[in-house]
Amino acid sequence: MYRNSWRTRDEAENAIFGYIDGWYNTQRIQKDLGWLSPDEYESAWHANQEVQPLPDTIPASPTGTR
Repeated sequence: MYRNSWRTRDEAENAIFGYIDGWYNTQRIQKDLGWLSPDEYESAWHANQEVQPLPDTIPASPTGTR
């Protein structure tokens, strides 16, 4: 867009629209994220994960073995 000139306002508006429409991603990622922001989606994902005990924190069985 920089260093261009147009004969009419319509030409300029069409060029600007084409630039903006072509430059920005037309597929919004929020659609696939349930319309949540990436931060909101990540927070919800972490909140919904089941907490798995680490191998060192598994209690011993009554017989003394793991």
